[in-house]
Amino acid sequence: MIRRAGIGDAEGIAEVFLAARAGMTYLPRLHGDEETRAWIAGVVLPSSQVWVAELRGRIVGFAALRGQWLDHLYLAPTAQNGGVGSALLDHVKKARPRGLDLRVFQRNTGARRFYERHGFALVAQDDGSGNEENLPDAHYRLRP
Repeated sequence: MIRRAGIGDAEGIAEVFLAARAGMTYLPRLHGDEETRAWIAGVVLPSSQVWVAELRGRIVGFAALRGQWLDHLYLAPTAQNGGVGSALLDHVKKARPRGLDLRVFQRNTGARRFYERHGFALVAQDDGSGNEENLPDAHYRLRP
């Protein structure tokens, strides 16, 4: 089930975010778990349109839109490769029929293949100076 997130979902969203990023061993750990939870509750949820995917009553993925930008799409490791990510992406594509932009770390080859399979085209690659992690990223765009 995919539904709009509320403030009561902050903890479940943070758990997905932390678990997904823990598997990205190339990422520097810049913030502690509590700081991340506070950021989800105090910044992400109030400033974005956020949807969650639930399986058996548990949040297993989320997507956050801010304007034309898909700022976040994360899945719990146990929910990957089972269609949850595609369902979330299809949902946000319907919410933004004029298209979407996103950034993904260049080293995240699985995510890059996922977005390319779903019609996103590479627009530019950057050196990482524009992101907090200072890791090279790629800008993708989906147009109708």
